[in-house]
Amino acid sequence: MLEELGLLFHPPADPRAAKWAMAYWVAGQIADGSLDPAVGTDLIWADIAYDLGYPIELQPLVHCAHNLHGWEESWRVPIEELNREAIEAAKQFLSKGPAAEAGD
Repeated sequence: MLEELGLLFHPPADPRAAKWAMAYWVAGQIADGSLDPAVGTDLIWADIAYDLGYPIELQPLVHCAHNLHGWEESWRVPIEELNREAIEAAKQFLSKGPAAEAGD
C-alpha cells in the first residue's frame, strides 16, 4: 500500500548517494504537496544537508527550513508565503537534476 501511494523510499547502497537521493525524494514530496514544506525542509536541513556538509545545492531549502522553523506571528510575513517559498525552492532544486551533486 505504501508503495502505491509513493511513500516508500528506496535509497542507493552508497551512503552519500542515498542522502542525495533522499534530498530529491523529499523535495519532490514538498513540490507535489504531499509533504508539508516545514516538515520537508526540516528533514533536508537536519537529516540530509548536515550529513552532506551543507552543500550549496541545498542552501535554499535549508534557508527555508530556518525561516519556517523560527517563524512567529509577529513577523510581517505570513506563514503561507514562507511555505510557497519552500515549495518554489524544492522545485528549483528538482529542476537542476541529479547532476547537482556532482560538484561535491
